[in-house]
Amino acid sequence: MTTEPPNGPRHRNIKTCQEEDTSSHDGSRAYEQEEDLRQWQKYVQKLKVKVLDQVQDQLGEILDKALTDSIEPPSHIRSILNGKTSQKQPSRAQRMDNGKVFMERASLLDELFEISHIRTIYHMFIAVLLIFCLSTLAVDYIDQGRLVLEFDLLFYAFGKLETVTWAWVVMFVYTLFVPYYTLDFWGSLYHKFPYKLGLSLGMGLVLSVIQTCVLGLFPIYTVVHHQLPPASRFIVIMEQIRFQMKTYSFIRETVPVCIKNCPKEGEKPRFPTFSSYLYFLFCPTLIYRELYPRNSQIRWKYVGVTLGKILGCLFYGYFILVRLCIPVFRPETNQPFSKRTMVLAIFNSILPGIMLLLLCFFAFLHCWLNLFGELLRFADRMFYKDWWNSTSFANYYRTWNVVVHDWLYYYGYRDFLWLSNKRFRAAAMLSVFIVSAVVHEYALSMGFGFFYPVMFLLFAVFGVAFNFTMNDKRQSPVFNIIMWTCLFLGQGVQVCLYCQEWYAQIHCPRIGDGFWEAVLPRSWSCSYQT
Repeated sequence: MTTEPPNGPRHRNIKTCQEEDTSSHDGSRAYEQEEDLRQWQKYVQKLKVKVLDQVQDQLGEILDKALTDSIEPPSHIRSILNGKTSQKQPSRAQRMDNGKVFMERASLLDELFEISHIRTIYHMFIAVLLIFCLSTLAVDYIDQGRLVLEFDLLFYAFGKLETVTWAWVVMFVYTLFVPYYTLDFWGSLYHKFPYKLGLSLGMGLVLSVIQTCVLGLFPIYTVVHHQLPPASRFIVIMEQIRFQMKTYSFIRETVPVCIKNCPKEGEKPRFPTFSSYLYFLFCPTLIYRELYPRNSQIRWKYVGVTLGKILGCLFYGYFILVRLCIPVFRPETNQPFSKRTMVLAIFNSILPGIMLLLLCFFAFLHCWLNLFGELLRFADRMFYKDWWNSTSFANYYRTWNVVVHDWLYYYGYRDFLWLSNKRFRAAAMLSVFIVSAVVHEYALSMGFGFFYPVMFLLFAVFGVAFNFTMNDKRQSPVFNIIMWTCLFLGQGVQVCLYCQEWYAQIHCPRIGDGFWEAVLPRSWSCSYQT
C-alpha cells in the first residue's frame, strides 16, 4: 500500500494547468504570427497587382504609340480614320496627339521616402544642416564671443517685400482679367464677324501690346527703378515668366476649341469658365485644362510638414552661402587673377554648387509645387522624374523639370514641327534649347543685376552639344557618372564666376553708361583696390 505525498494530487493538477496555459499561450502567439504573415502576404499581393497594372498600362501605351508610328494602315482604313479625325478633332490635332494627359499620381520622392534606406539619405542632409548651425555658432562664439545666429544676409536678400507685393498684385490682376475677357470677347464675335482673320489679328495685336507693357516692361522697371535685392528680384521676374507662360497656354489651348465649335443659331459660344482659369493660375502646371484630376481632401499635416521643409531649405541655402561661398570670394581673401587661382576657385565651388542645385530642386520642384498641389487638391504630382539615374543629357533635360519641359515640348517643339510639316526636327530641338537658354539667362541677369552669360553658354553651347552626343542610346552606368561629373563641374563654374562678378560689381562699379560697360564683366578688370 503506497502513500501519497502531501499535496501530491494538487501539485500534479497545478503543473498540468501551467503546462496547458503555456501551450495555449504559445499557440495563441503562433496564431498571431501566422495571422500577421497572412496579412503581410495579402498586402504584398495587392502591391504586386498594383505595380503590375501600372507597368502593363505604361507598356501598353508605349507599344500602342510605337505600333501607331511604325505601321501605316491600308489606304481604305486610312481614309476612314482621316474622315473620323476631321469630324472629331481640329486640324492641328490631325497631325499631333491630344497633348498631355493628367492622371492621379504622387511625386517620386514621396514614394521613395517610404523606403527606410532612401529616408536615411534625407536624414543625412538634415544632419549636415545641423552641423552648419553648430559650426556657425562655434565660429561666432570664438571670434565675437556671442551665441546668436544672425541672418543679416537673408533679411537683405528678401528686402523691400512691400514693393514685391504690389508689383505681384498688378501682374496677377492683369493676368486674371485682361487675357480671359479679351479672349471671351473675341470668341463671342468670331463666328458672327465677316472678317475673321482681321478680327483675330486686331485682337491679337492689342493683347500683345498690353501684355508687353504689363508683363514685359513693368516687372523690369520695378526691379531696376526700385533697386530690389536679389531674392526679391527673382520673385518678381519668376512670377513674370510664370504669368507669361500661363497666359500663352490658356490662349493656345482655348483658341482652337473656339474656332472649331461653331454655336448653333441662338446659342452662345462655349467658353471656359472663369473659375477654371483662376484655378489654373495657381495650380502647379503650365498646361491649361478645364478639368484636372483632384484629390478628395487636403492633408493638412502634409501641408505643415512641406512648409517646414521649404523654410528649412531657405536656411540651408543661407548657411551654404555664409559658410562655403562668402569666405572664399569676399574681396579681402581674393588673390590676383591667374590660372591657378581660377582653377582652385572653381574646384572650391563644386561642393556648394551641387548642394545648391539639389537644394533648389528639392525646395521648388518637390516641396513648393507639392504644397500648392496639396492645397488645391491637384492630383497629378509628377513634377519631375528620376533625373538622377539619367545616362544621357537628353533624358536629364526631359526629367529634371517636367512642368517646364511639358510647356516647351507641346508649345515649342511640337508646334514647330506642325508648322514645318514634321520636318527639321533638329532645328525644332535647337530652337527650344535657345529659347530656354535665353529665358534662364534673362532671369539670372535681372535677378543678380548684371549681365554675365555663363548660364547661356553652358546651356546653349555645352548643353546642346551634350544633348546630341549623349543621347538616349547611352545606357551604360559609365554615362551616368559622366553626367554627374559634368553637373558637378558646371555648378562649380557657375557659382565661382557669379560670386566673383557679384563682388566685382560692388567694389568696382561701372563708370559710364556705354554698351561695353554694361556688357563686359567687371571681374575681368576689377582688382579690389580702394
